[in-house]
Amino acid sequence: MSGMDAFFIPLLISLTVATAFVLRLNRYFISQFNRGWLGLPHTITSWKRFFGLFEYKINYRRKDIEQSLIQAGIYNSRLAPYYLPAKLLLTSLLASVVLISETHLGIERWEVQIATVLSGVVVIIILPDIVLQLMARRRTRRISRQLPYLLDLMATCVQTGMTIESSVAYLGKELETFDKDLAFIVSQLDTRARVIGMNNALDELQQQIPSNAMRSFVYTLSQSLQYGSSIFDVLIRLSGNLRDIDMLELEEKAGKLSARMSVPLALFIMFPIVILIIAPSIMRVLSDG
Repeated sequence: MSGMDAFFIPLLISLTVATAFVLRLNRYFISQFNRGWLGLPHTITSWKRFFGLFEYKINYRRKDIEQSLIQAGIYNSRLAPYYLPAKLLLTSLLASVVLISETHLGIERWEVQIATVLSGVVVIIILPDIVLQLMARRRTRRISRQLPYLLDLMATCVQTGMTIESSVAYLGKELETFDKDLAFIVSQLDTRARVIGMNNALDELQQQIPSNAMRSFVYTLSQSLQYGSSIFDVLIRLSGNLRDIDMLELEEKAGKLSARMSVPLALFIMFPIVILIIAPSIMRVLSDG
C-alpha cells in the first residue's frame, strides 16, 4: 500500500461514517418533528434547534473558560472563544502531521501512529488546564500577600471621610500602577457592588479568591457593614493580623529549612568527603595487591 492510499482510505472511511451519521440524525429529526406535530412528547426537531443547543453549550463552556482565564490572571476576555478551537486545531494538525509524514518521522506502524496521536492529544487537552490551575494558585497567593496593603489604603480612605463603597471605587483606579491583579479584583468588587450590593459582592470575591486571608477580609468587612462597627479600626486590626500570620508562616518555613537541607548536605558534602578520605587507602591497597 502506497503512502497516498494510506492517506485516502482512512479519509474515505471517515467521510462515509460522517455521511451515515448525518443521514441517521436527519431521520431522527423528521421522526421527532412528526411526534411534535401529533402532540406527542418530542425533543430536537430540526438542525436549527440542534445547532442552537450546541451553541448554548459552547457559550456556557465559554463562560467557564473566561472565569478560568481570569482566575489565572489573564484578563483579556476576547481570548476565551479561541481556547477550545485552538486545542482542536492543534490536535488536527498533530494528527495530520503524523499520518502524512509517517516516512519522514520514522513512524510506519499504525499502532505507533495511534499511540503518538493519543499522547499528543492528551498533552494538548490537559496541559493548558493544568497550567491555568497553577497560574490561578500563584495568583491567589500573590493577592493574599498584597491584601494587608489594600487594607491599609482602605483604612486611610475611610479615615479621610470616604465611605467603603467610594474607597473601593477610588482604589480600583489607583491600584493599576501598583498591582494589576489587586486593581482588577477591587474594580470587579466595585462593579458587582453597584449591581447586587456590597455583601453579595464580597461573597463572590471570596469564591474567586479561596484563601484564608481573603476569607478573613470578607468576613470582617461583612460583619462591620452589617453591625455598624468602626470600619477604620477593623481594617487596621485585620491588616496587622494578616501581617502577623505571614510572619509566622515565614518563621515556620525558616524552621523547616534546616531539616530540608540535611538531605542535600548528606548527599553532596558528607558522601564526597568520605570518598575522598577512603579513596587513597583503597587505591594503595589495590596497587600493592
